[in-house]
Amino acid sequence: MKKIKIVIVGLLLFLTFMVGQTTCFAAEKKINVYLFKGEGCPHCEEALEWFKDTLANDSDYSNRYKLVEYEVWYDEDNSKLMNDVAEELDTKASGVPFIVIGDKFFSGFASNSSPDEIKSAIETAYNNDKYEDVVAAVKKGKKINKDSDNSSIIPVVIVSAIAIVVVLGLVFFTKEKE
Repeated sequence: MKKIKIVIVGLLLFLTFMVGQTTCFAAEKKINVYLFKGEGCPHCEEALEWFKDTLANDSDYSNRYKLVEYEVWYDEDNSKLMNDVAEELDTKASGVPFIVIGDKFFSGFASNSSPDEIKSAIETAYNNDKYEDVVAAVKKGKKINKDSDNSSIIPVVIVSAIAIVVVLGLVFFTKEKE
Protein backbone atom coordinates (compact mmCIF):
# COMPACT_ATOMS: atom_id res chain seq x y z
CA MET A 1 0.00 0.00 0.00
CA LYS A 2 2.88 2.34 0.79
CA LYS A 3 4.35 1.80 -2.70
CA ILE A 4 1.03 2.63 -4.33
CA LYS A 5 0.78 5.87 -2.34
CA ILE A 6 4.28 6.81 -3.49
CA VAL A 7 3.31 6.11 -7.10
CA ILE A 8 0.15 8.21 -6.76
CA VAL A 9 2.07 11.12 -5.26
CA GLY A 10 4.68 10.80 -8.01
CA LEU A 11 2.06 10.85 -10.76
CA LEU A 12 0.28 13.82 -9.23
CA LEU A 13 3.57 15.71 -8.94
CA PHE A 14 4.37 14.89 -12.57
CA LEU A 15 0.97 16.12 -13.72
CA THR A 16 1.35 19.28 -11.65
CA PHE A 17 4.79 19.84 -13.18
CA MET A 18 3.43 19.47 -16.73
CA VAL A 19 0.57 21.89 -16.11
CA GLY A 20 3.00 24.29 -14.43
CA GLN A 21 5.35 24.17 -17.41
CA THR A 22 2.53 25.07 -19.78
CA THR A 23 1.37 27.91 -17.53
CA CYS A 24 4.90 29.28 -17.06
CA PHE A 25 5.50 29.26 -20.81
CA ALA A 26 2.32 31.22 -21.40
CA ALA A 27 3.23 33.76 -18.71
CA GLU A 28 6.77 34.33 -20.07
CA LYS A 29 5.92 34.09 -23.75
CA LYS A 30 7.55 36.53 -26.12
CA ILE A 31 7.38 36.27 -29.85
CA ASN A 32 10.36 36.89 -32.09
CA VAL A 33 10.26 39.75 -34.57
CA TYR A 34 12.90 39.27 -37.25
CA LEU A 35 14.47 42.20 -39.05
CA PHE A 36 16.51 41.24 -42.10
CA LYS A 37 18.49 44.36 -42.90
CA GLY A 38 21.32 45.74 -45.00
CA GLU A 39 24.28 47.58 -43.47
CA GLY A 40 23.86 51.23 -44.47
CA CYS A 41 20.28 50.90 -45.74
CA PRO A 42 18.39 54.05 -44.68
CA HIS A 43 15.02 52.27 -44.59
CA CYS A 44 16.50 49.54 -42.41
CA GLU A 45 17.93 52.17 -40.06
CA GLU A 46 14.52 53.86 -39.89
CA ALA A 47 12.86 50.52 -39.03
CA LEU A 48 15.54 49.66 -36.47
CA GLU A 49 15.22 53.08 -34.85
CA TRP A 50 11.43 52.69 -34.68
CA PHE A 51 11.74 49.25 -33.02
CA LYS A 52 14.44 50.29 -30.55
CA ASP A 53 13.30 53.83 -29.71
CA THR A 54 9.55 53.97 -30.25
CA LEU A 55 8.12 50.46 -29.91
CA ALA A 56 10.54 49.43 -27.15
CA ASN A 57 9.16 52.28 -25.03
CA ASP A 58 5.53 51.32 -25.66
CA SER A 59 4.51 49.22 -22.65
CA ASP A 60 1.70 47.59 -24.64
CA TYR A 61 4.26 45.99 -26.95
CA SER A 62 7.72 46.02 -25.37
CA ASN A 63 7.06 42.95 -23.21
CA ARG A 64 5.51 40.96 -26.06
CA TYR A 65 8.38 40.63 -28.50
CA LYS A 66 12.11 40.20 -28.91
CA LEU A 67 13.80 41.84 -31.90
CA VAL A 68 16.21 39.55 -33.76
CA GLU A 69 18.38 41.21 -36.41
CA TYR A 70 20.09 39.64 -39.41
CA GLU A 71 22.42 41.64 -41.66
CA VAL A 72 22.01 40.19 -45.18
CA TRP A 73 24.14 42.33 -47.53
CA TYR A 74 27.50 41.21 -46.15
CA ASP A 75 26.55 37.86 -44.64
CA GLU A 76 25.75 35.12 -47.16
CA ASP A 77 24.29 32.78 -44.52
CA ASN A 78 21.85 35.45 -43.34
CA SER A 79 20.95 36.28 -46.94
CA LYS A 80 20.23 32.61 -47.63
CA LEU A 81 18.13 32.40 -44.46
CA MET A 82 16.09 35.42 -45.55
CA ASN A 83 15.47 33.88 -48.97
CA ASP A 84 14.57 30.49 -47.45
CA VAL A 85 12.13 32.16 -45.07
CA ALA A 86 10.60 34.15 -47.92
CA GLU A 87 10.18 30.94 -49.91
CA GLU A 88 8.49 29.26 -46.94
CA LEU A 89 6.14 32.24 -46.79
CA ASP A 90 5.39 31.91 -50.52
CA THR A 91 6.98 35.23 -51.41
CA LYS A 92 10.25 36.65 -52.64
CA ALA A 93 12.46 38.85 -50.50
CA SER A 94 13.21 41.48 -53.09
CA GLY A 95 14.80 43.94 -50.71
CA VAL A 96 15.36 45.06 -47.17
CA PRO A 97 14.14 45.62 -44.61
CA PHE A 98 12.31 42.32 -44.66
CA ILE A 99 10.42 41.93 -41.37
CA VAL A 100 8.93 38.60 -40.27
CA ILE A 101 6.45 38.18 -37.41
CA GLY A 102 5.09 34.66 -37.11
CA ASP A 103 3.81 33.85 -40.58
CA LYS A 104 3.39 37.51 -41.57
CA PHE A 105 6.03 39.49 -43.44
CA PHE A 106 6.64 43.09 -44.42
CA SER A 107 8.84 44.16 -47.31
CA GLY A 108 10.19 47.62 -46.71
CA PHE A 109 9.38 50.10 -43.97
CA ALA A 110 7.56 53.42 -44.10
CA SER A 111 7.15 55.29 -40.83
CA ASN A 112 3.80 56.65 -41.99
CA SER A 113 2.17 53.25 -42.65
CA SER A 114 4.22 50.23 -41.52
CA PRO A 115 4.16 50.77 -37.73
CA ASP A 116 0.43 50.19 -37.34
CA GLU A 117 0.58 47.04 -39.47
CA ILE A 118 3.58 45.75 -37.53
CA LYS A 119 1.91 46.45 -34.20
CA SER A 120 -1.15 44.58 -35.38
CA ALA A 121 0.97 41.60 -36.47
CA ILE A 122 2.76 41.54 -33.09
CA GLU A 123 -0.57 41.66 -31.26
CA THR A 124 -2.04 38.89 -33.43
CA ALA A 125 1.01 36.62 -33.09
CA TYR A 126 1.31 37.22 -29.35
CA ASN A 127 -2.34 36.34 -28.73
CA ASN A 128 -2.35 33.36 -31.10
CA ASP A 129 -2.16 29.99 -29.34
CA LYS A 130 -1.18 28.49 -32.70
CA TYR A 131 1.74 30.89 -33.25
CA GLU A 132 4.57 29.40 -35.22
CA ASP A 133 7.99 30.98 -35.53
CA VAL A 134 8.66 30.52 -39.25
CA VAL A 135 12.27 31.74 -39.10
CA ALA A 136 13.13 29.35 -36.24
CA ALA A 137 11.48 26.48 -38.14
CA VAL A 138 13.42 27.27 -41.32
CA LYS A 139 16.69 27.52 -39.35
CA LYS A 140 16.03 24.01 -38.02
CA GLY A 141 15.26 22.77 -41.53
CA LYS A 142 11.59 22.21 -40.75
CA LYS A 143 8.57 23.21 -42.73
CA ILE A 144 5.85 25.08 -40.91
CA ASN A 145 2.56 23.33 -40.42
CA LYS A 146 -0.02 25.92 -41.35
CA ASP A 147 -2.78 23.70 -39.98
CA SER A 148 -1.03 22.99 -36.68
CA ASP A 149 -3.03 23.11 -33.50
CA ASN A 150 -0.01 23.03 -31.16
CA SER A 151 -1.64 20.35 -29.05
CA SER A 152 1.57 18.55 -28.05
CA ILE A 153 0.66 18.73 -24.35
CA ILE A 154 -2.58 16.78 -24.88
CA PRO A 155 -0.93 13.32 -25.20
CA VAL A 156 1.04 13.93 -21.99
CA VAL A 157 -2.11 14.92 -20.10
CA ILE A 158 -4.06 11.94 -21.47
CA VAL A 159 -1.31 9.46 -20.54
CA SER A 160 -0.98 11.02 -17.09
CA ALA A 161 -4.75 10.85 -16.53
CA ILE A 162 -4.87 7.21 -17.61
CA ALA A 163 -1.96 6.37 -15.31
CA ILE A 164 -3.68 8.07 -12.37
CA VAL A 165 -6.96 6.23 -13.05
CA VAL A 166 -5.11 2.89 -13.23
CA VAL A 167 -3.26 3.54 -9.98
CA LEU A 168 -6.43 4.71 -8.23
CA GLY A 169 -8.20 1.60 -9.52
CA LEU A 170 -5.45 -0.55 -8.08
CA VAL A 171 -5.70 1.23 -4.75
CA PHE A 172 -9.47 1.02 -4.38
CA PHE A 173 -10.23 -2.32 -6.01
CA THR A 174 -7.48 -4.56 -4.74
CA LYS A 175 -7.36 -5.98 -1.29
CA GLU A 176 -4.36 -5.23 0.79
CA LYS A 177 -2.50 -8.36 1.89
CA GLU A 178 -1.49 -8.31 5.50
